[in-house]
Amino acid sequence: MLRNTLLKGRAVNWAITACCGSAFLLFGYDQGVMSGLLTGSAFTQQFPEIDTTDGGNGSASLQGTVVAIYEIGCLFGSLFTFFFGERLGRRRCIMLGCTVLIIGATLQTASFGIPQLIVGRIITGLGNGVNTSTVPVWHSETTQATDRGRALAIELAINIFGVMTAYWIDYGMSFVNSPAQFRAPLAIQLLFAIVTILLVLVLPESPRWLLKHGREDEALEVLNQLSLATGDVRVDSVNLEYAQIRLALEEEMAATVRDKNGDPISAVRACFTIGRERYFYRVMLGVGSQFMQQLCGINLITYYAPVIFEQSVGLSRDISLLMSGFNGIAYFLSSLIPIWTIDRIGRRKLMLFAAIGQCACMAILAGTTSVSFKGTGIVAATMLFLFNFFFAVGLLAIPWLLPSEYAPLPIRASAAALASASNWIFTFLVVEITPVSISSIGYKTYIYFCVFNACFIPLIYFFYPETAKLSLEQIDLLFTGEKILRILPDELRNLHPGEEHGMVEREVDSRASGDDKDLPITIEHQRPIPFKKEATEKV
Repeated sequence: MLRNTLLKGRAVNWAITACCGSAFLLFGYDQGVMSGLLTGSAFTQQFPEIDTTDGGNGSASLQGTVVAIYEIGCLFGSLFTFFFGERLGRRRCIMLGCTVLIIGATLQTASFGIPQLIVGRIITGLGNGVNTSTVPVWHSETTQATDRGRALAIELAINIFGVMTAYWIDYGMSFVNSPAQFRAPLAIQLLFAIVTILLVLVLPESPRWLLKHGREDEALEVLNQLSLATGDVRVDSVNLEYAQIRLALEEEMAATVRDKNGDPISAVRACFTIGRERYFYRVMLGVGSQFMQQLCGINLITYYAPVIFEQSVGLSRDISLLMSGFNGIAYFLSSLIPIWTIDRIGRRKLMLFAAIGQCACMAILAGTTSVSFKGTGIVAATMLFLFNFFFAVGLLAIPWLLPSEYAPLPIRASAAALASASNWIFTFLVVEITPVSISSIGYKTYIYFCVFNACFIPLIYFFYPETAKLSLEQIDLLFTGEKILRILPDELRNLHPGEEHGMVEREVDSRASGDDKDLPITIEHQRPIPFKKEATEKV
């Protein structure tokens, strides 16, 4: 195996988190950068067709298309990963995504007309779609079960730092009276993409992907490299994790869906099958989490914060940009909270907390923007800040984590890509209709987002199992019994290593969604695969 880095244990885990964070910082920056450029003097002079300021005669629908077309590029990037991601591997997909993104960002920066700007945004989106479909999978497959949620929360906090950075760069460049006012912010995308490529080059591939593709020795070395244990415990820990992954893969392969001729079908087709492994159900949970993330209304604020402050709340352009910058800071600080809560409190409770809070914020926002008073404007601005708080705590990181957690290894890359693709479909919908909606129906825009959030509450409570502190292999047990479990029973959660890897059969009382019927779950595990100590010395 080619040694990617000399880092081991906690150091390599943090390096992977930094790399994933760089990719998601780029993602966040891309989300936020256009919002402050749309009303800039240099931008509107260069692109008068989408000038919707008071003195402009541009088209709100064309403006929405220019901004939202980026999501179409992201959609096709996700679909590319859906079909080819498993073949290429996690690292090569990320490097490909960043390379494509660099081309798109260059075209955007050099744009002199709407067609070139649109093409640049589509290509940038293609690269970002590949990245956002792959990075969460790579991260979840190289992180310890107890740290997986926290690691992704850090990654998404960095994503919001990217949004905040874009807001403040836009605000600072708004005082520049030249084309650099919009070209410089667009060019900064290149820096983040290059940093991500350089980091990926020296970091290891997913051990689960390596093992699935028959590269067992390399998988052992990477597991040893990632292990946080020391001494003899390290060898046992690596043996245990290797055995769990190999066994899970063997069980999944044994349960592979086959066609009428008995031949195994592809991971792409398997995503849409219903059998003992419940592939389609698990994929749809991931897609549903992305649906909730976008239809809650977050991108209404992320992409159009200055427009909302200016047109709905009634602030001046300079104050609107400044308020967007402060909103970005508050958003970033709120995004730090899940780092400590996502694994301690769990996914379900945080998602419910977010949906309830977001519903209330949208209801109040609709009421306060329906009238024009100074006091109601202050309350409306406060609701924008508060909405970002609820979203950051409960729906920012978790929808990116769940598709990789719920999906079993054979379809994990395809399932995550499909969830990411759905994210971009719904984001495009929100970003495309927002300018037209605000200009035509005003405050009523916030009412339908309020209704969406209200509908998410029962959806989360009844259908989404808890995955906090479970290994990816333990999560399979939530779905493979007679009924789907909302919470993994302690009998399975607390198995000792000897029980986990001996020939064990035990029956547990499942906490099934629906009723309290006792359901027997049979677990058959093979003996651990001996880990060669030479691998410890190689890495």
